[in-house]
Order: sequence, then C-alpha cells, then structure tokens
Amino acid sequence: MVLVVAAGLYLGGVVALRRRGHRWPLRLTLMYLLLGLGSYAWVSFGFLGTWSTEIRWAFTTRIALLLFVVPMLVTFGRPVALVRTVLSERPRARVNGILRSWLAKFFGNAIMAPVFTCAVFAVFFTPLSAAMRFSPLAQGMISVLVPLLGLLMVLPMAVHTVARTSLFIVAEFLFAFVELLLDAIPGILLRLNETVLDGVTRMPGTMPIWFPNPLHDQHLSGDFLWFIAEIVDVPILVILMMRWIRMDKRESRSLDELSDEEMAELTAAHLRGE
Repeated sequence: MVLVVAAGLYLGGVVALRRRGHRWPLRLTLMYLLLGLGSYAWVSFGFLGTWSTEIRWAFTTRIALLLFVVPMLVTFGRPVALVRTVLSERPRARVNGILRSWLAKFFGNAIMAPVFTCAVFAVFFTPLSAAMRFSPLAQGMISVLVPLLGLLMVLPMAVHTVARTSLFIVAEFLFAFVELLLDAIPGILLRLNETVLDGVTRMPGTMPIWFPNPLHDQHLSGDFLWFIAEIVDVPILVILMMRWIRMDKRESRSLDELSDEEMAELTAAHLRGE
C-alpha cells in the first residue's frame, strides 16, 4: 500500500504537469521510482524484511536503512519540488507552511539528528526490541512510521525551506562532525556487549544451519548499525557544506550591492556594537 500510494501520487503529479504542457525530467522520475521506492521495496520485501523477525541484525539493519538511506534516496527524485510545481497557489502555501513549521525546524537540523538517532537506537538495548521484532503490528508500523520520521529529518535540509543564519549553519556543520562519533556509540555498545540485551537467548523451532547464535547475532547487529550510521553522515556533511557555500554567496552578494556610504555606515554601526 505504501508503494502504491507513493508511486501513484508522484506519477499523478507528473501526468498533471504533462497535461498543462510541461515536462517533468525523466531522470527524476526514475530516481524516485528505482532508487527511492526501489530501495524501500528491497528493504521491506528482500532478505531483511523476510528475516526481520528471526534475526536481530536483519531487524536493526532494516530500521536503520528505513530511517536513513531510503528517505535520502527518495529526495533524489525531488518530490517536494514536484508538489510545489503541480499545486495551485493556496495549497502550495500550505505545503511551504508545513515545511517551515516548528516540527520541520525541530527535526530538520544536524543538531537534532544524533539525539533522535540515539533515542531510536536505544530501544535495541532493551527487551522492547524483541517485543517489536515478534509483533506483526509493530513490524507494519515500522514500515510506515520509520521512513516518515526519516523524511522529517531529510526533507527540510534537502529542500532548504528552513531559513538559517550563517552562524547557525557553521554550528550545524561543526556539530555534524561530532555526530560522526555519537552515531557510532549504539553500534559499538551492541558489538562489545557480551550479554544478550533483548533477553531472547533461543528461538522457537528449528533454525537453518547458517543461523547465528544470539550473541553473534547481536554483534553482527552492532557491526551493521555502526557502518550504516557512519556512512550516511557523509551526504549530510555535503548538504551542509553546500548550504554554507550558498549562504556565503548570498551574503557576499548583498554586501557587494551596498554603496560606499552604506558600507561605511554598516561598518561604523558594527564598531559601535549595534
């Protein structure tokens, strides 16, 4: 249902543009369908989705990919830009209002990302992770809610709808480097811990011969979680760098447009501390 709705809305927007005499780039459509929704289908219906109940590392890796990788690949198709192009003035203003809301500001910055990530991954250290792993309802909710939470973090940065000062962008950029260390903590703790944290020491029934024992399964979970959390920080750093460069150019252009008298007055006001 998620795939059908997501693909239908996007393709419906493309068709609506074509009826108005406009063309949406084919490469963006293919990136959205193949990379964005294709990655979601691969995570949900492939090995990770099939064995998510029985194998810890499949469960944790599935959540990490749905939270970080899938939303990032979805943005490659520029769905927000398509929505803004298709909608009329009033609905477009509502969409922009949502993207500029306090919720977008809260999730859409590099300072919130590591805190939120650590809070989500902290579940893996508790028996709650086992309860979620064995519950069909929880598995279904993960398939829907986790990618949406990932989009809340990625979209505001990707579409640049949340205004930032240059000082805040610098702070975000520096904090993103700290995030490289913070994101590693959950994976390292899972990898080094010699106790099965979720309390499930054996699975009911007969498992395949290649099935890892509970402790090794937990260690593999930490390895994959550590790798995914670190590798997805690279695109975030690139986005922040691009935003920093764009803001610097905009500020430089505004200063260049000032006359000599205005520049002298601005300098004097700065020296006065105004």
